[in-house]
Parts: sequence; C-alpha cells; structure tokens
Amino acid sequence: MLTANTTPAEKLRALRGLGVLGGLAGLIVALMVLPAACTAGVNARDSARWFDGVPADLDTSGVPQRSRILAADGTPVATFFYQNRVDVRLDAIAPMVRKAVVAIEDSRFYEHGAIDAQGTLRALVSDLGSGAVTQGGSGITQQYVKNLLLTQADSVAERRAAKEISAARKIRELRYAVAVEKRYSKDEILRRYLNIAYYGAGAYGIEAASRRYFSKHASQLNLAESALLAGIVRYPFAYDPTRHPEAARKRRDTVLQRMADLGYIDQTTASAAERQPIKLHVQDVKSGCVTSEAPFFCDYVQRDILANPVFGKTAGDREKLLKRGGLTIRTTLDRKAQKAAQRAVDAHVPAKNSAHKAAAEAMVEPGTGRIKAMVVDRRLGSDKVRGKTWINFAADADHGSSIGMQAGSTFKVFTLAAALDEGLPFGTRLMAPKEFTPVGYRDCKGNRVGDPGTSLHNAGDGEGGKPFSIVTGTQHSVNTFFLALEKKVGLCPTVRMAEKLGMKQATGKALQQYPSFTLGINPVSPVRLAAAYAAFGARGKYCSPVAIAQITDASGHRLKVPSAHCEQAVDKETADAVNYVLRGVLTKGTAAGQGIGRPAAGKTGTVDDFSAAWFAGYTPDLASAVWVGDPRGGYKHPMSDLCMDGRCYGPVYGATIPAPIWHQSMIGALEGTAESPFVQPSSHFFSKGSGEERAKLPDVRGLKVGDAAAKLRAAGFKVRIGAPVKSDYPKGTVADVSPSSPRPGDTITLRPSGGKQKHRDEAGGRRRGLPG
Repeated sequence: MLTANTTPAEKLRALRGLGVLGGLAGLIVALMVLPAACTAGVNARDSARWFDGVPADLDTSGVPQRSRILAADGTPVATFFYQNRVDVRLDAIAPMVRKAVVAIEDSRFYEHGAIDAQGTLRALVSDLGSGAVTQGGSGITQQYVKNLLLTQADSVAERRAAKEISAARKIRELRYAVAVEKRYSKDEILRRYLNIAYYGAGAYGIEAASRRYFSKHASQLNLAESALLAGIVRYPFAYDPTRHPEAARKRRDTVLQRMADLGYIDQTTASAAERQPIKLHVQDVKSGCVTSEAPFFCDYVQRDILANPVFGKTAGDREKLLKRGGLTIRTTLDRKAQKAAQRAVDAHVPAKNSAHKAAAEAMVEPGTGRIKAMVVDRRLGSDKVRGKTWINFAADADHGSSIGMQAGSTFKVFTLAAALDEGLPFGTRLMAPKEFTPVGYRDCKGNRVGDPGTSLHNAGDGEGGKPFSIVTGTQHSVNTFFLALEKKVGLCPTVRMAEKLGMKQATGKALQQYPSFTLGINPVSPVRLAAAYAAFGARGKYCSPVAIAQITDASGHRLKVPSAHCEQAVDKETADAVNYVLRGVLTKGTAAGQGIGRPAAGKTGTVDDFSAAWFAGYTPDLASAVWVGDPRGGYKHPMSDLCMDGRCYGPVYGATIPAPIWHQSMIGALEGTAESPFVQPSSHFFSKGSGEERAKLPDVRGLKVGDAAAKLRAAGFKVRIGAPVKSDYPKGTVADVSPSSPRPGDTITLRPSGGKQKHRDEAGGRRRGLPG
C-alpha cells in the first residue's frame, strides 16, 4: 500500500510491481480467451497448440522424501532428509483435511480447470489496488506446480527463477498446470499438493506435519487439527502454532468458518471446534546420525552409501539419493548386541574419562559378514567437545576417517593359521629365545626384509628361553616363538593368509611385510579384524563386513546393495584346528577367566610400549574385536601405568581392559540364544600329541578324600569324586586317581576305597572246599 510516508525507492519498486501485475493481468485475460482466438489465424492456432501441449520437460517425480535407516528388527535408527516429508496415499489422509484445504485454498477446485478465472482476476484486482501482492489467486493445481518447480530446483539460480515475479515464470506455471490437469485426476492432484506443501517447522507434506505437531498419522486428524494444518499453508512461519499460537488459532477458526459457509460442516460443529484449545504433541525429527542410539553404526551406513558408486555415479548423486530418495534402508544392526556393546565399552572406558583414553568395538556374524554392533565410547560430534568425536575408531578410513591402530598380538592368529594350513601338528615345538634377531625373511616379491633386524623380545610376561609347542606358544602369546614360527612357515604365506581373511591397512593400503608382521605392526580397524576372526568361527568361510541388508526406494523398488562376497578362504580342518588352539587362550592362556559360559575362542593383543591393547574373540555365532588406546597418540600417551577415574591398572595388556569389555558385551549380545559347538580338529593335528604341557600330579592315594582334593586344588587342578572301588587302601581314602598324566588345569577324578577285597583264588577255594 502506498502512503505519504512511502520512500521514493519504495514507490519505484511498487510501480515496477504494478507493471508486472498489469502485464500478468493482460496475460491471464488473453489465456482465458485463447481457445476462441485460435480460429483467427495460423499464428494463434500454433500458440494455442504450444500452450495446450504437454511440456517435454514436465517431471512430477522429483519430490524429496525422507530416508530411514532401520535396525534388523525394523526399529528406526536414524532419518535423513533434505525436506522432512513422508508421501502418503489419499485414503491415508483424513477426509476433513482434504475438505479444509479445498475450502481455504481453492473452494472451486473440483469445478474449474487448470486456471480459475474468477479467483485469478479477483486476486489481480486486489493486488493492483493495494500496490503489492496480497492475494495469491492461484488454484491448488497451480500451487502444486509452483511447489514442484521450487522443490526440484537444485541451484540458487533455479530456486530464484522458481520464486521470481515475472510473466515468463507465470506462463511456465500455467502451461504446466494445464498439462498436470490432463495427466492426473483432481483427487490425485489434491493428494500430490497435500504431500508437497510446506507446513512450517521443517514439516513438508501433510503426514510429516501431522507427526510434527500432533505425533499422529494424517489419517487420525480430527476436525480442529485438520483446520489448523490447512490454515498454516498460506504463511507457514506466521501461522506456526509452536511459535505463534494465537495467530494459528485465529487462522484455524477462519478455516472452520469457511468450511461452514461452504456447507462442508454445519455451524454448530464449526463453533464447537472453534472453542477447542490447540493441543499440540510436538515430535522433533532430527536428520542424521548425531541423535541416533547407534550413532557410529549409523555413520558407517551413511558413508557406505555416500562412498559407494553402486548408489550413484557422483558424490552429489549419492547424497541426493540418501536425502531425497525416500529410501528405506534395512540394516544388519542387532539392537540387543548394540546395547550390550555400548554398555560394556562405556563401563570400562567412560566417554569423559580422566585419562583421555578411548575404546571401540565391532561385532560381526560368522558366515554372513553382517555387522551386528559397532560402538565407540565417545559420542558422535565435534572433537572440540570433550567426550565427542567425528572419528569412528571401529571402522576403516573410508567409513569413519580413522587411519587404524596397530593390531598387536591379535595378528599372531594368521601365522598360526598358516602353520596349521601347512599341516604342522599341535605338538610342533620351537625354541623361543629371550631375544630374537630376524634374519632371512622374504616378502611376497622375494625381497629380503628386516636384515639386519633389531632384536625383538617378549612382552612383560617374561616368557622365553625355552621351547614351546604351537598350542602353548599361542596360549602364552610368546613373541619370539611366533617370530620363529613365522620364519618356519614363511613371511609371505603368513601375509597371504591375512589377506585371504580380508585384512588390509585401515587406510586401504596393502599390508606392510616385515618380520614383525606377526606381532601386529599394521594399523587396522576393529570391524575388519572382527570379520577375519569371524571366518574361523564359520569354519574358514570369510565374508566381507556388511551393514546394509536391503534398500527400497520411495516406490517400493529394491536397490542393489553391497555384497559380503562370502567364500571358503581357509580349509575347514585348518579353521577347526585354529579354534582348538584359541579356545585355550580363554581357559589357561593370557585371557584365562574371560570365558563366557559357552564354546568360545580368542586372542589378546598388546602393542609395543603399551601404546594400545586389543582383544578379538568369537563363537560360531558371533565375533567381536575390541580396541583400547589414546586418540592423541598411543606412543606419546602409553598405558604403561594407567589410572583412569580412580582405578589404577598398571600396564595395560589385552586381557586387562579389552578382554573384560569383550566378555561383558558377548554375554549380553548372546543372552537367550542357543550355543553352538566348535568342530573337533582332525586327528592328524594330534600326531605329536595335544601340544599341551603335562603337569606333575601329586600322589594322593591313601589320603582322606577331603585332604586329597585340597592338595590337588592347590596344585591348580579341578576335582570330582567318582564311585567307590574295592581296594587294599583303607575305606574312605583315595584308591584311584585319573588321568595319571594330566594337563594343567584338568579335572582329576578321585575314587575312594570301599574296603579290602579278597583274592579270587582264596574266595573260590573256600567255596569249593579246596585246601587253603
């Protein structure tokens, strides 16, 4: 409106606006009489055909819809969107919503065509009289087209062109509106409009708006709620009930009265609805992984889509698919396992711990490669905030920006598997010196590496200076034994074994090949290590770790997803033998006492100078790898004398913190599931014995059973009492002990004496009356 206080610049802008509006008025009138004018000549006829034809570039399929990431059980993990929109059918929208929108936006919608002459001219007259655009005048079809063009605009220039007040834009919109009216029924146009319109507060479409303001589906909206949402569309910010409740209420009442005037509802019903207060039940929908219950798993899935060409040729295409494609992404996440892992990690390494340490764990299903859980002790967010990080320490660089961490002795499993694969029996014994100088190693190209090498030694357990078998060398994780075993087997076969089981550096580079390979010099990620160990649980079947099970787009079509590419990477008998050896780590080795009450196997890992610690373990049903270290740099901030939140550990080994995390998380993840056994190794692996050390058994025969049991337990054995036997030992004392040559920690069976027995000849002679 021009007033006495209007500035010259404002007057100039108003005059320009009037010029545009005047031009548009003439244009609209011309379009209305266009059919009649078509008979005037060839030019008019061609113009009519051009306007009335379907534009070649008309695309009504590009409306952005939000994508959802779901756990394996279908529960939501996260939502991604450019615009928060959930497209729904017309029958999924309450009838009162449809009536309310038609009443307030375009009451003659079902009567006129693409152009509403009455409404358009009325709006133009009003706008020309006021000197500004005060009434839209566009019908629902035109509004749908305008929203569609604005939504499909990718660049700033395209968005500006979709909103500018110009004759060219109006002609384009009107031409598209004519085409839309030809292509779709009125009901379908209304459905599309309801699904594309903006309702404020980040809600696009009626379903998202209903969930945003009332936490219910659009099909459940009552009359007052329907009128409120219908009224928001004209000015979404001004009528946002969370910001301007009074303005929203007045607008709602206007809609209700308009519905009564049109006969959609009676006046009594309208008045009753107007007396109702606005009752909101706001549901805040966040986009992205930050607020997810599984933030780092969510981030892994997001990066999987954004980095994989299977989801689009360019990074822009892939991001558009994720944020606009209306995808339903069903993942492999096991919510029970995820919660168990998160609780375990947080309990042992709190997010804001005083020592600034961090922990990460990944769980993978043997035989499928499905990632069941992925956790970091921090929360997803800026590293500038204590207790948060953007780096996913559980994943490789391409899925979480981590360059990986040295794996320590968890890599000894690949030397073990290579040795067993060559047929070496469990009883194979090698000397493990206190120090080992690597000489004579060759990489897979035949080049000598490590000559002359620095002398390597054992960890702080003091092992060395004596021979070990494959079994005992593994159970006690003797560095010099594994250096000797790696030399016997060959560095290249050891490296090839690791590669067959999916191992590579977290940066994506090939594994470094040096004599210390078996000691875990390569930086890797927990998820890749867990997948490798899972292969042993699956009897040698290796599957690449995968997080996505299925993706469907907005139309319900299934998209291609990354495959686990499962293959028999290791001979079954070799895997069975590895499982046999690693089971002993949990019963009598470096992780003794960390068993989980079912068949399980694993390996500790301690990195040089206590810069990091690992534990990787598995059952036939689930594998897990745990890392604990310092994100600031493990060698600069070692765990050689760690105190954290009031608890002091001294030097941290793989069994100190990582193994207890694994223990707690595995018990929680597998709770309520049936246990699966490992397969007994082939007999040829026992050709030199079991490989176990034999223990000295105290002679307890003739002792009272209780005294004998106490003596055996003190020697490290378990004890059970068997059935009594007749013997020359006094009744109630120990008469028989088995086995006679046990291994450390074995169960010893004690059989008490039932009293003296008579010799057979003496008893028989008496029965027959023969001489004594």
